Parts: sequence; C-alpha cells; structure tokens
Amino acid sequence: MGRVICVAGMPGCGKEEFVKVAEERGLPVVRMGDIVRQEARRRGIKFSDETVGGMAHEERVKHGFGVWAERTIPHVKEGATIIDGIRGREEVEVFRRAFGDRLVVVAIHASPRTRYERIMKRGRGDDVLSRQEFHRREERELGWGLAEVIATADHMIVNEEGLEALRAHSGKVLDAVAS
Repeated sequence: MGRVICVAGMPGCGKEEFVKVAEERGLPVVRMGDIVRQEARRRGIKFSDETVGGMAHEERVKHGFGVWAERTIPHVKEGATIIDGIRGREEVEVFRRAFGDRLVVVAIHASPRTRYERIMKRGRGDDVLSRQEFHRREERELGWGLAEVIATADHMIVNEEGLEALRAHSGKVLDAVAS
C-alpha cells in the first residue's frame, strides 16, 4: 500500500506545480476541486469562484466539513496517490480514518502578496479578480480550517524563490514520502 499524500495551501501558493512534479513521476492525482466542479456541473451551476465555492461551502454546512473528503476516498488508488486541494482539519481527519499511517500532509506556503500576483497572472476561470474578492476567498478557506492543516502538516514547502526552487523542493519531499 502506497502513501496517500494530501497537498494543502492557500490559493496561488504553488500546489499545482507540486502536483505536476508528482504526475511527472507517474503518481496518480485526485483533485478535490474536480470532484466539487463535477458536482457543480451536475447541478448546472454557472462557473465562478463565488458560485462553485458557495456550493462547496453549502455542502460542508449541510453534510459536515469532511463531506468532500468522503466523496474523494473512492477515487484514491492502491499505490501512492496525491490528493490535491485539502481545505480543512475535518478533511484530514476523514482521510486519517480511511488511510491511517499511509496519510502524509504536505503544505505549500507563499505570502499573500506573492499568491495574489500569481493568481492575477494565471487567469483561471474560477480565480478571483479583485483584491477584495481575493481576501473574501482567503477568509472563506481559512474559515474551513485550512490554516490549521498548514500549521500541522508533516512537510512544509515555502514557495517564495520561484519555479525551479519549488520543483526541486517538491521532488525532495516526494522522494521522502512517496515510497
């Protein structure tokens, strides 16, 4: 049984690059955001940060803050698997109950200024546009317990030095935990 590696971090921190390094190494990736977006599509919800994030939040309130983790578990492979997009302590607890000692949490951190600049450059469909929206999204995700997940992660990658440094550090962490 391989490790289940949960990747956590605030929007724009570099989670996607960590995931790319893992994929290049042949590790399967399950994106919790994809599971949320599939549900939004199923319901015919128009895509924006507010509508998709709002629906995800409503589901957490209605079914418990571990609901998206519970819906993710069936997608996890037998071997080492990356789970991208963990947002709160309850999700970690759901995964810990499911995977026990196989679970490893990796947090990626970057300053709010760095993350905002990256978000503005990448121009993804569900991304925020204004600083006000950015702060609203930050508060929503922190309200789910993301800060606690980051603070208690098994491994921390600080991503302020650019892409090559992030990819190198990601590789080292994966070497240490993916066996």
